[in-house]
Amino acid sequence: MPYYTKLGQIPKKRHVQFRRPDGALYSEEVFGTEGFVGPTSTLYHINPPTQVIGWKTLYSTKVEYIETDVMRMRHLKTAVMPAKGDPITGRVVVFGNSDVEMAMCVPAEKMDYFYKNAMGDECIFIHFGSGTVHTMFGTLKFGPKDYVVIPKGIVYRMTFDKTKDGEQTPRFVVFETANGSHIGPPPRYMSKTTSQFLEHSPYCERDLRMPELPLTFDKKGEYEVRIKARDLVHSYMYTYHPLDVVGWDGCYYPYCFNVDDFAPIVGKLHMPPPIHQTFEGHNFVICSFCPRLLDFHPDAIPVPYNHSNLDSDEILYYVEGNYKARKGIEPGSISVHPQGIPHGPHPGTVEKSLGARETSELAVMCDTFRPMFPTKAAMAFDDLAYPQSWEGEHFPVSLDQHHADGAHRKPAAPTKVKSKTAAKKGKPAKPAKDVGSTWQ
Repeated sequence: MPYYTKLGQIPKKRHVQFRRPDGALYSEEVFGTEGFVGPTSTLYHINPPTQVIGWKTLYSTKVEYIETDVMRMRHLKTAVMPAKGDPITGRVVVFGNSDVEMAMCVPAEKMDYFYKNAMGDECIFIHFGSGTVHTMFGTLKFGPKDYVVIPKGIVYRMTFDKTKDGEQTPRFVVFETANGSHIGPPPRYMSKTTSQFLEHSPYCERDLRMPELPLTFDKKGEYEVRIKARDLVHSYMYTYHPLDVVGWDGCYYPYCFNVDDFAPIVGKLHMPPPIHQTFEGHNFVICSFCPRLLDFHPDAIPVPYNHSNLDSDEILYYVEGNYKARKGIEPGSISVHPQGIPHGPHPGTVEKSLGARETSELAVMCDTFRPMFPTKAAMAFDDLAYPQSWEGEHFPVSLDQHHADGAHRKPAAPTKVKSKTAAKKGKPAKPAKDVGSTWQ
């Protein structure tokens, strides 16, 4: 993160003596990026963080992509994905490229180890479930619709609360950098001089949840830390609890942000996807399509225009809401629209949207500047009929019939707050029309 914070005990100056209650020195660690010219934090450990007693290689994380020479629109129905593994081993990469990987996870087990991703940042979107991420920087509580951003190199353990009767089992999406870049707020939201969120930003510092106490675990024993590096997961053993930090300060740490705290930007006419941008890394962005008021021009068409984003592949993960403007879409669906193929509203949805005042859907999007390729695992959920879903009559009256009848469609009248009859009888106005899904 770009701004300074601190937690726990720290000395008055950096790189000076700071002693434990028993008189021994705490072990200082400067934890930073970009050769110490990027964001850093300084941590104070009870034990030297260099001490390990054993290490071994466990398994490969190298992703293999298929159909790399096939370009078509795709739809994955991942709601039926079975639970497996823990919050790390249960991750299933479904799409990716040399910049970013997108994985799904429906964990079935608890983590009995700690984890460090030494290859890239992780942006985790929690669809269902709640729990705690214990990190070397402190504790982060999370719940549904939270983004949990865990920068590269941070040791953590992710634990889900027990699912109650009637609740959905835990499920989350992970966007992981594969090119060494870091995930953060878009620079256009930030002050160049102070790194403060600017007034036009759809969220700000008050919306971010920082690590909290408990911070320090002073225990001896055998603790496993699994480290992802070189496309492999390696197991390291510690003789002390790896979360032994008594204090830290700096500008590099994990945090949470709930998507309900995102304040959508709206306009008189339809706004393009960049207004929904929430995070970015090198060559990709992450956007949040949230419930919002729709365009307020009297002749506005609320659903997106047909568009060709010629430099980007567009992937959406559907979370919740009304998907009447998309055929076959459901919570857990993933749609992929590659650069070079125009896409837009499904047949009949343009006319149906006229007069709509608001939309209730929620989805998370990743736009990339290199093609996103599917994995073999993704093909198990592939809806092969999706590319044909745009076929058919898009408008209620065909163009030939329109001219033959001499008919001219009148623009839809704007939705009234009250009808005359309702006004006379004192009846409440009808609720504003909900257009459903409005970005594809």
